[in-house]
Amino acid sequence: MFDLQNILRPNIKTLKPYSSARDEFQGEASVYLDANENAFGSPLEQQYNRYPDPLQFQVKKRLSEIKGVPPRNIFLGNGSDEAIDILFRSFCNPGTDNVILVPPTYGMYEVSANINDIEIKRVPLTAEYQLNLEGIAEAIDDRTKLIFVCSPNNPTGNSINREDIETLLANFKGLVVVDEAYINFSRQKSFIQELTEYANLVVLQTLSKAWGLAGLRIGMAFASEEIIEVMNRVKPPYNINEASQQLALQALQNIDQVNNWIKETLSERDKLVLQLKNFDFVLDIYPSDANFILVKTTDPRGIYNYLVSNGIIVRDRSKVELCEGAVRITIGTPAENQKLLETLQTYQ
Repeated sequence: MFDLQNILRPNIKTLKPYSSARDEFQGEASVYLDANENAFGSPLEQQYNRYPDPLQFQVKKRLSEIKGVPPRNIFLGNGSDEAIDILFRSFCNPGTDNVILVPPTYGMYEVSANINDIEIKRVPLTAEYQLNLEGIAEAIDDRTKLIFVCSPNNPTGNSINREDIETLLANFKGLVVVDEAYINFSRQKSFIQELTEYANLVVLQTLSKAWGLAGLRIGMAFASEEIIEVMNRVKPPYNINEASQQLALQALQNIDQVNNWIKETLSERDKLVLQLKNFDFVLDIYPSDANFILVKTTDPRGIYNYLVSNGIIVRDRSKVELCEGAVRITIGTPAENQKLLETLQTYQ
């Protein structure tokens, strides 16, 4: 049975978080003389002389309305990368514990594990890019604290079988982290709806993809109130700046615009797949539930370099395990996709 206290690092159990001036006072006041700010303002039209809300209440309130999850179950990070790092720092003892990764997958899990001196156990996906449940079960030991599953997966683009993820959640005594950065482009429903069912579930999402806010660096983690409380203790006090909070709040009012972009992206993805199949150097295009496609080619490096020389940047993934020969292509605007196709027509 899952028990959060059994996997929490001892020093985090007793950690007294930094208490900022804004943590100690809740509400509104007319005179703020508590945080050593510049009371005269800032040299910008928009005033940023005051520290931001450390727990981003207004943004979480709006996200709660959109996602159907109480604000207390939401963590906001400086990109999803901060949430990933905080999970390692909260639950994994350096030099002792381990994490299971299922390559090919998002590279920051490995980077963050290495930064935090956490052993990595790799259990590659199957040839169909699905979980090897038997291999994962064999890899788990008493020091395994986290399992990361990216769905839809990056760089392959496919969704992971829901039943397999549920099997992990039901049987693993650590945290299962389901990274749903690309969920807006998928027909698969989010695991957010399962938070009350699985106490060891953490769902990552982002405003960087479908919402078009990559420059603001706002990632989201959804989990039990107990897990969110831990993450809030460990995070820096003002991890989301005031400008990002204000702009995110504005963007979150424009759901219709985002939904239209998603529809157009999916339409463009289907068109691009059909056109790319006509090229002799394209061997396969893997099914995608994301805003990108993984394309197996006869000469990935040559194609990559040729596109770069023509001002088009894609991602060479040919050296990634199980992605040999492949390039990853993000779905662009109709004009950008057309330029890609026209350029590939001249590739020899």
